[in-house]
Amino acid sequence: MKLIFPAVFATACFASPCVQAATASTNAPGGGSQAAMTALFGDPVIAKGKGFEVKRSELDQVVTGLKSAYAARGQSIPPAQLPAIENQVLNRLIQTQLLLQKATSADRSSGVVKTDLQMSNLLARVGSQAALDRQMKAVGMTSADLRLRANEELTAWSVVLPRELNVVVTDAEVKQFYDDTNHMADFEQPEMVRTRHILLMTMDPVTRTPLSADQQQAKRKQMDDILKRIRGGADFSALAKQYSEDPGSKDNGGELPPFPRGQGIMVPEFEAAAFSLTNNQVSDVVASTYGYHIIKLIDRTPAKRIDYATAAPKIKEYLEQQQIEKRAPAYLNQLKQGADVQILDPDLKAAAAAAAALPAVPSEP
Repeated sequence: MKLIFPAVFATACFASPCVQAATASTNAPGGGSQAAMTALFGDPVIAKGKGFEVKRSELDQVVTGLKSAYAARGQSIPPAQLPAIENQVLNRLIQTQLLLQKATSADRSSGVVKTDLQMSNLLARVGSQAALDRQMKAVGMTSADLRLRANEELTAWSVVLPRELNVVVTDAEVKQFYDDTNHMADFEQPEMVRTRHILLMTMDPVTRTPLSADQQQAKRKQMDDILKRIRGGADFSALAKQYSEDPGSKDNGGELPPFPRGQGIMVPEFEAAAFSLTNNQVSDVVASTYGYHIIKLIDRTPAKRIDYATAAPKIKEYLEQQQIEKRAPAYLNQLKQGADVQILDPDLKAAAAAAAALPAVPSEP
């Protein structure tokens, strides 16, 4: 249910953990190769049904995004798992097209509103349109491609499907969930900090192998010089734009999205240094597995309980999703049967048959 949308957005969103994502995404293996592959081998239809077809480029686009998201975290998709993942992605693409056939004019209007909001939030996270464009280019996409895919996904899964399933969550159900003692911890917001940073990497962004000792020493000397300039009154944001090797934040003066303590969003050395600072204080040079950082604390938000008005929309969305996950499989299977769906690619057809042969996973009580 939630596979493709995060995969497509991952290429931009995973810049927020600073080091481990932003640089790797720009240089991810296979990034930007989709157009070349299409030029060499064409763009065949790999699945079709009544009123729709899915082309190979659509599947490759999402799978490339997934590979980039893995690469950004120093991981890779095991080759043995790739057929099953491609089958899941293709199934989602097919279901999306079937749902879009059910979309009304009002559904499409609502989808545009949701897309505009999602794209605005995304731009706020990555810092600038230029940073987003770079990360999209790394996986052979444009921002227009991203908007189109997001609009299809949001219209199909966030508008059409809930309406078709007649999903309804009342205000009373939302309030009951919020007040339930079993969910108290869900609304505790941990202490958060907002920072800027400058990064000089001590590893190769593509191979993730360490630079030579001489190269690392040169980076450290350069970082010491930058720190002296900051201590002497130079503008931190301007120096981040000039020197930082984190493309996900440099265009925004090194500013990163707020992050909490103890949730593994930042590497440990970065997190420890950030939470040791006071407002507007600048750290010494901080070494991590990715390189050398200089961190400036912008502000700190104390831990607090999220108020009901803020939590209610997310609770409602969660409760709606629970209903959808229970009722959607039967509905989606009915749509596929009625659309005479055919998978034309032999390998994908075999992967679909293998998945269908697996025993069903029992539903939770």
